[in-house]
Amino acid sequence: MAPTTIDIDDITDDRFGGKAAGLAELRRIGLSVPGGFVIADASAPGSLDEVTERFARMSAAGTAPVAVRSSAVGEDGDDQSFAGQYDTVLGVESVDDFAVAVRTCAASVHSRRASSYRGQPGATMHLVVQQMVDARAAGVVFTADPTTGRRDLMVIDAVAGLGEALVDGTASPDHIVLDAAGAPVISETGTLPVVSPDEIAEIRADSLRAAQHWGRPMDLEWAIDRSGKLWWLQARPITTLAADLNEMDSPLAGADHVYTRCNIGEMMPGAFCPLTASVSGYAIDYAMQAIQVVARAQESYERPWLQVGYFYGHMFLNLTEGTALSSGILGNSLEQFSTSICGRVIDELKPKPPQPITRKLVNTIRLSTHALSAGPAIRRMDEQIAAFRIPAGDDPRVVLQQLESGVEEYCDITLTHVRSSSRAAVAANVLESVLMRQAIKDGRGEDDGRAEASRLMAGATDVESALMLSELDAVVHTIAADAAATEKFLSASPEDAVTELRAADGAGGIALRQFLGRHGHRGYRELCMRDPSWAEDPGGLGAMMQVMVRSALDPVDTARSSAEQAVPRSSTVRLLARWAQSGARGREHTKSKMALMAHRLKLGYRHLGEVLAGSGRLPDADLVFFFDRTELHRVVGGDDVVGLVRDAVKRREALAFQDSLEFDDVSVGRPSPLVTPPQRGDTGDAIVGRAAGRGTVEGVVRVAKSIVDARELQSGEILVAPITDVGWTPYFTVIAALVTDIGSSVSHGAVVAREYGLPCVVNTLVATQVLETGDRVRVDGDRGVVTRLGGNTSP
Repeated sequence: MAPTTIDIDDITDDRFGGKAAGLAELRRIGLSVPGGFVIADASAPGSLDEVTERFARMSAAGTAPVAVRSSAVGEDGDDQSFAGQYDTVLGVESVDDFAVAVRTCAASVHSRRASSYRGQPGATMHLVVQQMVDARAAGVVFTADPTTGRRDLMVIDAVAGLGEALVDGTASPDHIVLDAAGAPVISETGTLPVVSPDEIAEIRADSLRAAQHWGRPMDLEWAIDRSGKLWWLQARPITTLAADLNEMDSPLAGADHVYTRCNIGEMMPGAFCPLTASVSGYAIDYAMQAIQVVARAQESYERPWLQVGYFYGHMFLNLTEGTALSSGILGNSLEQFSTSICGRVIDELKPKPPQPITRKLVNTIRLSTHALSAGPAIRRMDEQIAAFRIPAGDDPRVVLQQLESGVEEYCDITLTHVRSSSRAAVAANVLESVLMRQAIKDGRGEDDGRAEASRLMAGATDVESALMLSELDAVVHTIAADAAATEKFLSASPEDAVTELRAADGAGGIALRQFLGRHGHRGYRELCMRDPSWAEDPGGLGAMMQVMVRSALDPVDTARSSAEQAVPRSSTVRLLARWAQSGARGREHTKSKMALMAHRLKLGYRHLGEVLAGSGRLPDADLVFFFDRTELHRVVGGDDVVGLVRDAVKRREALAFQDSLEFDDVSVGRPSPLVTPPQRGDTGDAIVGRAAGRGTVEGVVRVAKSIVDARELQSGEILVAPITDVGWTPYFTVIAALVTDIGSSVSHGAVVAREYGLPCVVNTLVATQVLETGDRVRVDGDRGVVTRLGGNTSP
């Protein structure tokens, strides 16, 4: 079949490639697209008469010169962009040149770079022929940030003239990042910006219209002609975007509610998988609401996510809901409440209406009684935890039912811990109040009273966290006391060091097993359903213990004054101090029990994942952590899970994006991550550029100032180049990361690096000047930083 022509407006699907389909849709929704047509089956043998006649008519109508661009099957699709893999010919004016351009672009479907990118030879090649825009400015807009994964940000890169210098990486563009309201949060421009604020607003409006039409974030190319008219040249999905970072967000309790990462951010740092939110987040919220009900701050348990919020994968406390408690009891205020949580008075926080003194008195008695009577519930915790048997069966329905019962117990245990913490707080508050009044009476200030209270509360003994540390320190010193054991422990990998010691018969092995028997369920982010505990993470525990062993071998003098602390003369103060110290011990004890119940649940959910993976309902066991509890009922219930699994895979990819986000300590309404523009260039050991491909890797540099130099590349090296155009693509299967002097996050090299999963930093300005082949560096594609680690492996 010979090549034929089709009007762009007649294209209704992607059978003629993604580029043609995208342009047709842009025209259909009313955006300005240069006129032209599509050459179907451009790589087919046969005469080009029909094609050249169509071009001749365009030329006669005064619409030449034209651009001839690829629109291969699969190009600009959902999974692959083929960015720059096929040839484009610009500025074609004569029939002869047009015929050559068609043959050139059609033949590029068989190029080495395209085959390397695609992983398989051949594709059906169609071509788009469009009138050229006499561009004053051109660029690319992403309706979501492909580097950070944030869908509340829009990225616009712009250059003067044609956009080829942008996408081939030969120019550093103006780089503008807009927030959800359209305000610039990053604006890196030259002395004379390429586009005006009004033009930015028009680009934003049109691209949002396109994204709404497609129902997903889009990558679009645009140009502004000499008269100031905006034209759209391409539209395709963003192929490297993870799941919506907000997909699993909890409902917002109120548009004006104040949320904070303070306090809860210490207990639950970083981003968490959806299952953790649905289990631990749910339990914490339940317990905090239960306390509110006791103190009559709310009538009854209302719904999940009232006291706690889950946004961008992070946990937040709802300070606004908490003010109902502080305004309804004696001896507390909004200022005291916010200071206890955030360390400062929160001006954004508005107090609830004051309650009558009699109601406050009753509420205070109810809350204090509830806290102080927690003893029986605390004593039941061991029995409750032991009663929950970690599921071991093969029927996923039964396993899930057992886990749901476990979550109910977890909620109750979490409530007991909150009661225990409240009991500790009551004791601490009474002690502090007495000492502050005494300090004022003695002519000293309130701060002296607070300091004395802190000193007395610090005298608590047998506190769980302190015991845990001292027992681990004892294990470390047992190792350090034996030279042979020390050498063996430090020379092994952290994982092997702990694994071998744990199996050993000596004193160190016995001490480690005893420690893990008591505290093995603890660990970093211990309430996370996915993260391992110390007992399950020999690598993490080993790395920490190796640092402690080295420290024990080379102790630093930390001698402190041995002066004994004065014992309070007042018997009342001594009694209150013992009460406060007892409260601190109780709080740490119940926190350990809460962590133990979380540990048993995470083992159960891990088993459920293994059962579901074994039956083929999940591709791997780890994916179980990326559903919430409601979805898990559908997964085990026999529903069609293809869509659910696809979403869960995307959420797992999104977790790393979420974990890199940072927030203000206080947010009004839905929390929004911070956006901090980096400083470019060489800053000592760090070379700062623009983040263009996520991930972090350490390796050896290969500086290649031309593609000829790149022939020396070795597997696993980090390619450092002035720029990379599409001719470098085959090397992307070899390298561990990419760093360039200039370019943008939308250049062909950056787009393909992201699709290959390579950490990528562009626009460093100086990388090829300050780095040498053989240097060892760390490339942080999340932050856009290249760090020199010292040493050079070159001979």
